[in-house]
Amino acid sequence: MIRLGLTGGIGSGKSTVAKMLVQQGAVLIDADDIARRSTLAGGSAMPAIAARFGAEFVQADGAMDRTKMREHVFAHPQARQALESIVHPLVQQEIRRQAAASASPLTVFDIPLLVESPHWRHLLDRVMVVDCTVETQIDRVMVRNGWSLQQVESVVSQQSTRARRLAAADMVLCNDGIDLDTLRTLVFGLVRQLGL
Repeated sequence: MIRLGLTGGIGSGKSTVAKMLVQQGAVLIDADDIARRSTLAGGSAMPAIAARFGAEFVQADGAMDRTKMREHVFAHPQARQALESIVHPLVQQEIRRQAAASASPLTVFDIPLLVESPHWRHLLDRVMVVDCTVETQIDRVMVRNGWSLQQVESVVSQQSTRARRLAAADMVLCNDGIDLDTLRTLVFGLVRQLGL
């Protein structure tokens, strides 16, 4: 069994690569999805979020108001740390549970903060970085999310640098200036390199 860490900056195409790996039989453990589910109505993080941030950050259905929280944590770094201190331990616990349950020869850990966090590297056999230029990231996210340049640049600036991600990589998949078919061919080639 191979445990592959998958990471990349916003707009790199990491989620697309993850889907392609699943098509090849990998089990995907998606940290963002786990974190999102923890902040839905009835989610494991919601009682602590409501207690720490107040009712104005909880929607009528009981889920976290993601837009309001995103704006708040970008403006207040200490709020980001407080939110992460609630959500991250719950995410780590669920990732470990899902990993223990995986019987696939390839388990992919889709962890956006893999490079930033010291918790993951020792659990992984290899780290794959989906890479592209910062300009490509910005263009893709502006088109995909309808965000302003300032919003995208704010997110990019809070993530690990491209150089730091590349330094942490065992494998790099360059997703710049190529189409989906070419990307799929590259992904399948990397799967074969892993012996699967």
